[in-house]
Amino acid sequence: MNAQQPDSAPASSGPSGPARQASAFTPLVTYVLLGFTILVYIGQNLSQSMYGVDLLTVYGAKVNQAILAGQLWRLVTPIFLHGSIAHIGFNMYALFILGPGLERAYGRTRYLLLYFISGIAGNVVSFYFSPYASIGASTSLFGLVSAEAVFIYRNRQFVRQARSLLFQLGLIVVVNLFFGLAPGTNIDNWGHLGGLVGGLAFAWPGGPLLSVGMMPTGQPVLMDRTGGSRAWVVALVETVVLVGLVVLRMVNA
Repeated sequence: MNAQQPDSAPASSGPSGPARQASAFTPLVTYVLLGFTILVYIGQNLSQSMYGVDLLTVYGAKVNQAILAGQLWRLVTPIFLHGSIAHIGFNMYALFILGPGLERAYGRTRYLLLYFISGIAGNVVSFYFSPYASIGASTSLFGLVSAEAVFIYRNRQFVRQARSLLFQLGLIVVVNLFFGLAPGTNIDNWGHLGGLVGGLAFAWPGGPLLSVGMMPTGQPVLMDRTGGSRAWVVALVETVVLVGLVVLRMVNA
């Protein structure tokens, strides 16, 4: 099984200029993703115990021949499947560290779109370039890393130590990809690269671009100039492109 390599990254640094409107924020989407992925892993283990086989992985892993046969859900379901307690542990730790800051910056809907688009993009690239079966949330997590980098870079005037944070994110990516090249590892670097590109393609045009605005009280506040509506257009375009690539591969298989 070509399981994805987990990764972790620092949460977004707070703005150094006028503070964004202070309010209690619960990263609900991140918690739901964490909870659902853990429940799926429990289901995998129950299936293994009851039937001697992990049926969720059998019917949900990224398997190229099955996708070519029309099982397109296998481009989505691997995001929630994991091969070991260490695999899910590292990946969910990375999501717990990175997710809340991005969810707050992007908003819940846009953040959820980012998570799925990145994961699907990673699985599509793996479908094209890797013959091995694979599972894991790392495709989505690499997309979150690239989206974090895009957010910091585009809003660097409002982020403390932006250059240092960008260096850390770049180092995380390089180290993870390097480990994926080591002999004998079951790491899907193509999926990682696809997740990175998918997250970047979504975050650059559809991610938050901050500017200083004023509250009715006259207090300065950082506001998103792009809003969330553009993200739906970006997600639709990216989805059409990904589906087109899959159909093209199926036609030419």
